Amino acid sequence: LSAALMLALAVLLLLILPSRRPEAKLPYAKLLGSLWWLARTQPVLQRRALQQACLFGAFSLFWTTVPLFLASPAFGLSQRGIALFALAGVAGAVAAPISGRLADRGHGRKVSIVAMLMVAGGFLMSLAGQDGSLLALGLLTLAAIVLDYGVTANLITGQRAIFGLDAEYRSRLNGLFMASFFMGGAACSALGAWAYAHGGWTLACWVGFALPVMALVHFLASTSKR
Repeated sequence: LSAALMLALAVLLLLILPSRRPEAKLPYAKLLGSLWWLARTQPVLQRRALQQACLFGAFSLFWTTVPLFLASPAFGLSQRGIALFALAGVAGAVAAPISGRLADRGHGRKVSIVAMLMVAGGFLMSLAGQDGSLLALGLLTLAAIVLDYGVTANLITGQRAIFGLDAEYRSRLNGLFMASFFMGGAACSALGAWAYAHGGWTLACWVGFALPVMALVHFLASTSKR
């Protein structure tokens, strides 16, 4: 069913979207080769990619380990229960328009700082919810919402900063930005599994907490120099 819907959507988009030809005449091989040059010469991209890699890494760590924790004897949730818990992540989607409007009004720096603090706070709340009670489950749910909101908010401000660079390179810069933080997410998923195996939920949360703190320290240090 999913494949059929995707195919139908692809055909629909093919029919209704206007045709567009890129203005750039750069050969594809040189286009790919320019990515390394952009990665080395764009400090805004470097800073924002590192910070978002830390936050998305924390996000990936949380969602890699929290199903293991919810299925453990502390909570004993079934697969259906864990799936229902995962719906809490949908609430983070509201962060995009709100953060975008605030950034457009000149509050991008404040949004980024608050976003990183929210992700760190989400892990502190997660540490408090370990006894398997209904209150603990509520804290974990709230932590998931806060964490997802923070990661999305910082993503929006990061993209806004990158889109403010040279329009000629905009799509390539965004591609590098996305690839960088997804690599951070993949690495931290593995790190989260290791932390949970060796120190349980407590160690996983402390590792996750350290990631947004590092991002915040880097953000404050880099913005104070300008």
